[in-house]
Amino acid sequence: MRSAVAPYALAFLPLAFLLVVLVAPAVRLVAQGWVGAPEGQGVWDAVWAPWQDPYLRWRMAWSFLQAAATCVAAFVLGLPVAWVLARFDFAGRTLILRGLMLPFVVPTLVAAMGVLALMGPHGLLVQWGGPDLQGTPWLLLYGNLFFNLCVLVRAATDALGQVSAARVAAARTLGATPWRAFWRVEWPAIAPWLMSALCLVFLYCFSGFGLALVLGGQKYATAEVEIYTLVAHELQLAQAGVLAFWMLLLTALVALAYAAIEQRLATPVRADRVARRSPQGVGQWAAVLGSMAILALFCAAPLVAIAWQAIFSGAKAWQVLLQDDTLQALWNTTRFSALALLLATALGLAHALAARRSLLLRTLVFLPFVVSPVMVAFGLLLLYPTWTGSFWLLVAAYALLAYPFVAKSLASGLDSMPASYLAAARSLGATPWRGFWRVTLPLMAPALRRGMAFAAATAVGEFAVTLFLSRPEWATLTTLIYEHLGRPGAANMDAALVLACVLMALALLAFVLIEWPAPEEHPHA
Repeated sequence: MRSAVAPYALAFLPLAFLLVVLVAPAVRLVAQGWVGAPEGQGVWDAVWAPWQDPYLRWRMAWSFLQAAATCVAAFVLGLPVAWVLARFDFAGRTLILRGLMLPFVVPTLVAAMGVLALMGPHGLLVQWGGPDLQGTPWLLLYGNLFFNLCVLVRAATDALGQVSAARVAAARTLGATPWRAFWRVEWPAIAPWLMSALCLVFLYCFSGFGLALVLGGQKYATAEVEIYTLVAHELQLAQAGVLAFWMLLLTALVALAYAAIEQRLATPVRADRVARRSPQGVGQWAAVLGSMAILALFCAAPLVAIAWQAIFSGAKAWQVLLQDDTLQALWNTTRFSALALLLATALGLAHALAARRSLLLRTLVFLPFVVSPVMVAFGLLLLYPTWTGSFWLLVAAYALLAYPFVAKSLASGLDSMPASYLAAARSLGATPWRGFWRVTLPLMAPALRRGMAFAAATAVGEFAVTLFLSRPEWATLTTLIYEHLGRPGAANMDAALVLACVLMALALLAFVLIEWPAPEEHPHA
């Protein structure tokens, strides 16, 4: 009886947290679309209003198109790179695999600054005689690829590592060419993994805010930016609520598909992996070098551009680090992130343990991805107006956006852990708590560190929630960078680049300190 009740008891804390900090504010925001609708307008008229307005229809259509285009580009570029990393063994491979997730943990505002430093009006591309891409969709699409290409490459690399070596060998023995063996044996095995990764990429791009705000401009801003504009600048809460409803509906469908695929992939690690080999011949070495070039162009170039522009901006620009506003913002960023990480870890651990055998609970962990930070912030302001400017409300919002990374990482680790380990401990007389402490937790330590690393990086770089819920004295590095970007003059742009370097270093430091000591998760990695 106690074992049957335990999962529900564990689920109470994260579910109550989601209800208070996410679900209720989201419902309040969507309800604003009906409460504040013009007099005489019916419910269905209010619901379909965004699709009848050409301007809002374009915003929603572009949000979908840019997310879909990023998925296609990430698939086309990422799958060959993943195959090279999974099948060839060469110097630096392990370091590359370690660094694959680093672009993903870089704060959104830093990524946007990197794209501008590389391709903006004063970027390196323009300085070297290239075109100015400001006002085109390419800046946003490139920024999306910077974030998400590595997500697909890592997922595909792990998926190729699960392909049965015996089946591939049997296909080759029967005369199948390498391409036919891939298409008939490897592709069916990795397709669900790729679909899972592409769902995640679509979610990030479709509900993204920071990149679209800085890189999209007036013409290529997404629906999330439009919601922000409607509420913050035009005070059109009803219209924003209806637009938020459609965004929630579309992202919820993708999140449900992602959760279902993830549960299908919940299998122990395969033992007979395809052995890696050293590249032989010009063709194989060309594939390796081409893959490294793709990663350098889409994943490393923006970070290098930020560092390059900041270093050569002059000593005067670096004096911004000594200003009182910068030191206060650095302290605020550090303390908000640390407190949010503690809360996110507790919530993620409880949610992962409770969701081992429940598709519903697995799906609910993706709610913070479905409801964008912009919607979270405005929903909290509408539902809890007396808590505006509350320190703990801000920390709770940070933790809300960070804890799914902990829960998802732990859930994947629990899925791959053989049940016989814990059963053996219980048969030897261990209590459930002792079995968890001595068996489950040590085995899950690498997954816990990995989830905490992503949660810490997310909290350090959080922008949208801070923009609306913090007081002026609680400004963080992200809001300080945005303030400098909004001021005219080259000096402010240089100061923003320097601050972006500091924020990038802080996020990478948090990631490395937590994740880097972890042993290799996969032997093939």
